[in-house]
Amino acid sequence: MDENEKTKLLAIYTGETEKYNFRPLYEAIVYAAKKSGLAGVTVIRGIMSYGANSKVHTAKIFALSNDLPIKIEIIDTEEKLKKFIEVVKKMFEKSTSAGLITLKDIEVIMYQSSKK
Repeated sequence: MDENEKTKLLAIYTGETEKYNFRPLYEAIVYAAKKSGLAGVTVIRGIMSYGANSKVHTAKIFALSNDLPIKIEIIDTEEKLKKFIEVVKKMFEKSTSAGLITLKDIEVIMYQSSKK
């Protein structure tokens, strides 16, 4: 990925307990992104959320929910991300998981690997 290319941020929101082929959906998405050659992925675990069903999920000790929110962020070129969105949509369909997918423009200031 070149800093001068038009880049986008793909954000995928789902729940921690959502599964795809017997493993966490977020994990399956990360490995699919790696296989697709995308620049990088970050998975963020939230502490509180609600979505389409309006059920509140929280990390509070006495709460009943253990299905915390997961946000998967992927940054790459628009072309690569548009292709990958189709992969993710199929994963959601196959797993019947709940989720939200967004795509927005970003400006990459720096992108480099470790010098170690």
